[in-house]
Order: sequence, then structure tokens, then C-alpha cells
Amino acid sequence: MTEQVMADRPKSVPAMFFARVAESGPREAFRFPAGDRWESITWDEAAQRVHEIAAGLLARGLAPEDRVAIIAATSVDWILADLGVLCAGAATTAVYPTTGPEDAAYIIGDSGSRFVFADADQLDKLTAVRGDLPAVEGLIAFPGETPATTGGDWISTLDGLRAEGAKQLAADPGIVERASDAVGPGSLATLIYTSGTTGRPKGVQLVHDCWTFEGTAQVHTGLIRPDDVQFLWLPLSHSFGRTLLTGQLAAGFPMAVDGRIDKIVDNLPVIRPTIMAAAPRIFEKVYNRIVSTTRAEGGLKYKIFSWAVSVGRAKSRAEQAGRDPGIAVSLQYAIADKLVFAKVRERFGGRLRGCVSGSAPLAPEIAEFFDAAGIPIFEGYGLTETSAGATVNTPDANRIGTVGPPLPGAEIKIAADGEVLVRGPLVMRGYHNLPEQTAEVLDPDGWFRTGDIGELDDHGHLRITDRKKDLIKTSGGKYVAPSAVEGQFKASCPYIGQVLVIGHARNYCTALIALDAEALGVWAAGAGLGDLGYGELVAHPQVRELISPYVDEVNSKLNRWETVKRFELLPADMTVANGQLTPSLKVKRRVVEDEYRDLIRAMYAGALEEV
Repeated sequence: MTEQVMADRPKSVPAMFFARVAESGPREAFRFPAGDRWESITWDEAAQRVHEIAAGLLARGLAPEDRVAIIAATSVDWILADLGVLCAGAATTAVYPTTGPEDAAYIIGDSGSRFVFADADQLDKLTAVRGDLPAVEGLIAFPGETPATTGGDWISTLDGLRAEGAKQLAADPGIVERASDAVGPGSLATLIYTSGTTGRPKGVQLVHDCWTFEGTAQVHTGLIRPDDVQFLWLPLSHSFGRTLLTGQLAAGFPMAVDGRIDKIVDNLPVIRPTIMAAAPRIFEKVYNRIVSTTRAEGGLKYKIFSWAVSVGRAKSRAEQAGRDPGIAVSLQYAIADKLVFAKVRERFGGRLRGCVSGSAPLAPEIAEFFDAAGIPIFEGYGLTETSAGATVNTPDANRIGTVGPPLPGAEIKIAADGEVLVRGPLVMRGYHNLPEQTAEVLDPDGWFRTGDIGELDDHGHLRITDRKKDLIKTSGGKYVAPSAVEGQFKASCPYIGQVLVIGHARNYCTALIALDAEALGVWAAGAGLGDLGYGELVAHPQVRELISPYVDEVNSKLNRWETVKRFELLPADMTVANGQLTPSLKVKRRVVEDEYRDLIRAMYAGALEEV
């Protein structure tokens, strides 16, 4: 399989795209919301739009490997603009739409981007920092209601660019093909800036070979098939979302695209996807909602639910161990599936054959629940520097608690200190304009130092134990892997949204806990506290009494030095909007610790406990 992946992939994303158009032209490529309905376009129609965008950019003087930034929410326009940039022989600078004006100006300026695609929500923000963007020749606005700006001629529209492209194509029909034919495997395709917790973000240079490898490898793992329907909502400014696009080019299935996170649940029964990728937080929220709602209903319904989950876990664990669950468990599972798990599948549209999880650890207990429900979650692992996927579980070999084997054609090894090293076509070319920092993580033999600690099991599956820099060393000299402890809290308590374990250079561990507002609201309604807001609830003694037993339960499973001696409930959830989560929904530890330093200080005030 490895040899086939290495040999089969096209030389570039444009070559991959045009091959897909040639094979699938009249078939559906993308569907997307348009008001209160969904519309779709074929591969042929997508190709026409991409040609016009590419030709319009070339008419404006775009040269090979010039950068064009995109700062917008996930949409079909984002995808077509990206393909247009690549087919013009240039490279895309992907910018998170939640990025503040100052950081956006830095990323766009540092990348050397000549043009910027933006949706309506970004125009005023970018116009305000125009003085910091002397190299940017203009903004290109995606369709939508354009707010009042002072941009003047600096702002044009996507429709206007396409019209310019159509004129250029009429005058020179082969202009796009010549530009795209000149793109090779080593040509720059994408700059994605790592969010980072200190200092300026670094621009990760990903070449065409990175993306064609990722797309081809996804097909060969069996994760995606030509008859799939995939739901894409992940931010395309993140490598996890971006890598799904070349998977689609390789397989040819239709993609339903809607970046509105608040519409995910509503969209599922409409789209009825067969495959979907998500960050663990989405699965945690669904799990919390199901468990908390059923528990609030109580009585026989909750007893049946608990019984079904125990049967499902028994079946899942037997199969994970390579054992037949046995006749008794199989018969019980058939009943449990009819009473409980079939309803869970319906929440996802009823056709989902699996999900891919990445960007942060997923608690094994939550993975077991979905596996029991007939929605296996294939957890994977990667970084921006490895074009997202480096390893992933597959339908034929899904080992819960691991992030799977390397993608065919990628190599993984464990350094002497436990750090995970990656090598292969998926690894970045380097950091933009940062040769010294590139040399720190890329050795002469092509091995990339991930900064993660892990191990390979007997089946060749990788298990990540923690971030090298996040490992806690208590004042007693004991090491604690915070993500492992945090995962146990999320799996054990359906009311926990996020949790941050603290303890570095301290004599015991503590935790900051943000509750899941939706699950907490369900409990509050049943407890006669439904009229209280989130802030009032977390300050209520009954809520602390609700959470404390879960903390005790988790502590009973931990080593003594890992146990959480004290905890505080946060007055607000951790979100992307308040800057405490990255766009891929990972906790920004230093930001949260700084925000709640007084709470942390209070948990250690006068403490004499020993670890």
C-alpha cells in the first residue's frame, strides 16, 4: 500500500483537481446553504469558477508562489478561492477569521500576501489596519452584504474578479493551464500560521506534495470512499479542515459545506453524512447532552440507558481485544441497539458509518460509547507541520486509546526521550523566513520533532501520552500528564465542558473546571434552578455538590501524586471568542492560567499537603 500511495499521487493539487473534473464532471461536487435551502454545484461548474478566479488573479499580475491570503469562515467560496490561487501557480495564506486585527495584519504582512480574500465580516477589520499592509494590493470580498467601509477602490468583489477572469480566458484560453502545469510537488501551496502561546506565530510552509500525499493516503486507508457524503464544517484555516479537501479530490464524493458551528446539529439530519471529521469537543458535547438528558429523565428510561451503555461497552471492549462478545452479550446488544443506540445514530442523520477525530485527545470512554452506538470514531494525530494527518485509525484496525498507525508512506519513530518523530512527504518545507527555528525541529535526515511524547504498541499504533512542554513536574519530583487526567474528568462527568489540571512546581495538583452550559441547564431545570443563569449556577452550592463526587471518582483511579486536591468552577466557559480556545478547540493553557491566576493562587494559599 505504501508504494502505491507514493507512486499514485498527482504532482500537484491543480493536477489532482483537473483529474477529478475530467472523471466526475457532471456529478455533484459541493452542496451549501443558500438562505433556508441547500444548493449544489457540479465538478464542471466548480472548474469554471476556479478557472475564472485563477485567470482573474493572473490578469492582476500574480506570479508563481506569490501569496494570497484568505480570512473567512468555512464556505464553498473559501474552497474555490483556494483552488483558484493554486491553479494560478500561487500559494494560499490561511488566516483564522477569529484572528484579531493586529495579528491578522502581522500574518498577512509576514507572509508577503499580495491580495486578500475576505468575507463581509472581515472587511472593516482589515480596512482598519490597511496602513500595516503596504504590500497588499487589494481585498476581494466574498458574496454577501458588504458593510460600510472606507476601503474605496482597495476592495473589489469575487464576482468582479471572476468577470475579469472570464475576459482574460476569452483573450488567452490556455493561461490557467500554463500556470498550473508549471506547479510541481515542491512548489509552495499553503502557509498556515501556528497559533502558539508565546511570541509571534510561525508560518508553516506546506508544499503541493504534502496535500496530494494526504489526499491519496486517505483513500488508501479506507476512511473515505467515492460513494460517501462528507459534512465539512471545520475551519479551513486549520490543517485538519484543509486536508479534507484533497481527500475529496482523491475520492470524488460530494461535500456538504457549512462553517456555522451552531448549525451542526440542525444540519446532520438534512445532510445525512456518511463520514464526518470533528474535534473531540463536538463528540464530548453530544455525549454530555445524551447522558445528562437521560439522567434528568430518570426512572426506567435512565435504567434502560445505563444498561444499554454497559452492554455496548462490553461488546466494544471484547471486539477491541479480538474476542467474540459471545451469544449472551450479542443478544443483549441487539435489544440495546433497538432501544438506545439506533436513536443515537438518528441524531447524526442515520447514515454515518464513522467519524474522524483529531486536533486534541479523545477520552477512550467516549470513543467506546460511540463505538457501541455503531458510530466508530477513528482517532488520528498530526500537526500543522505534518499537513494534519500523520497517523490515523482505520475501519479495519481501529484501536481505541491510540491514534492509529502511520499513514501509508509516512514514518514514525520514538526518540530516546519519548518524543514522537515524523518523516515523509507530509512534513513541511520549513517555517517561513525562520531558518534557525526550522533547523531546531527538522534534522538533516528529514525527521520532524513533534514535541509530543508517545509510544508505539505491538500493533504499530501510536499512543500519545502528552505534550512534551505540557508535562507537569510537581515539587515532589513526580511527573503528571495533564491531558490524560483531563480526559478522565470529561469522560466521567457529563457536566464538564473543559478542565485544566495545574501542578507544575507545586506540591499537589488542582483543576479549573468549565461546565457544559447545555448539560448544566438540563440538570438545573430538574433541580428547580432553571431560572438561574450560567454564572449564578456555577456559584451555587448545589452545583459544587453535583461535581464533587465526580472529582472523587476520578481521583480514586489516579496515582496519589496525580489526584486533584482542589478545584474551582469557572464563571464562564472556555471559548474561541474569549481567546481561551484555539480555533481547533484546544485549550490555551497559558491564557487560561493567566486569566484565572487569582483563583489558582487561592487554591494553593497556605497549602501544606504533600504529594
